[in-house]
Amino acid sequence: MKPVKEGKVREIYDNGDSLIMVATDRISCYDVILKNKISKKGTVLTQMSKFWFDFTKDILPNHMISVDVKDMPEFFQNPEYEGKSMMCKKLTMLPVECIVRGYITGSGWASYKENGTVCGIKLPEGLKESDKLPEAIYTPSTKAEIGDHDENISFEKSVEILEKQFPGKGQEYGEKLRDCTLALYNKCADYALTKGIIIADTKFEFGLDENGNIVLGDEMLTPDSSRFWPADGYEPGHGQPSFDKQFARDWLKSDENKNAPENWELPQDIVDKTIDKYLSAYEMLTGEKL
Repeated sequence: MKPVKEGKVREIYDNGDSLIMVATDRISCYDVILKNKISKKGTVLTQMSKFWFDFTKDILPNHMISVDVKDMPEFFQNPEYEGKSMMCKKLTMLPVECIVRGYITGSGWASYKENGTVCGIKLPEGLKESDKLPEAIYTPSTKAEIGDHDENISFEKSVEILEKQFPGKGQEYGEKLRDCTLALYNKCADYALTKGIIIADTKFEFGLDENGNIVLGDEMLTPDSSRFWPADGYEPGHGQPSFDKQFARDWLKSDENKNAPENWELPQDIVDKTIDKYLSAYEMLTGEKL
């Protein structure tokens, strides 16, 4: 079988009335696929998504059918795909990336320092880097092709984009995406905090099922799509240590790395520390070892 679509990390296979999404061990930073493979990373991504899909199905249905390769074609029943593969419902994906920020960091912090706003949303004065926001904010973006950068957009612009593809439905879909994004984040962030992890921000993607219902798709609250910080030692006023690929990003931005993006390659100790962080986050959140 050949993938019908290949992203930075995932490969998608057509399985007739369903899709099979395989999370590879590739790692991408700043929209660049690095030369390294991070062993077990694909398994962490798939199994963590499964955990969250199960945890939030009372808020919104999701696309997951099974993560057991015995339910999939024989092609997937080998060690290469075990644990990394998810059989999913086919969806018509909505053209907006749904980002939610509970803490001020990254590009949000840079924007706030410049003009006191994040994606056009005015925030209180006097916030420090990594501060918890009074309430989580919804800051959608466009979905870029590989090699391009997502563009932050306003809620109103997200409605325009949805209206263009789904005439007469833009406002309804835009509001539903915003409300579901915030509800999902708030439930999961509250839970994660009880396990010692702060979810600073994350992104969700949604699609329409065959009946036109909005369904949660893609991945969910993984170290690839989220910023996870240890609650122990959390201290606003500077950047926080991280369970996610921010660790690899920081190395790529450091003086130690002088390579052009097309030649980016992590040293082995950074690879080892990165997978350790992914595994630690999984074990803390789920209470299980992979």
